[in-house]
Amino acid sequence: MKSPLIAVTAALLMLGATSAADAKGCIKGAVVGGVAGHYAGHHGVLGAAAGCLYGRHHAKEQEKQRQQSQTNGQGKL
Repeated sequence: MKSPLIAVTAALLMLGATSAADAKGCIKGAVVGGVAGHYAGHHGVLGAAAGCLYGRHHAKEQEKQRQQSQTNGQGKL
């Protein structure tokens, strides 16, 4: 059971991880999605892939909000 999850995680990292933020979101999402998919009908691989995509999206949105808050905070002196 561990081997397929490790293989899927490695494949997702090779396909989608172009920077540290992408990898961080993908890894967290893939782990959570893989576990959820496994318990929701033995669809761990599908859950890991969907979790990776969602994790990357969420990490990018957080980074964008962080940059906007830094920019807005500096202009109000």
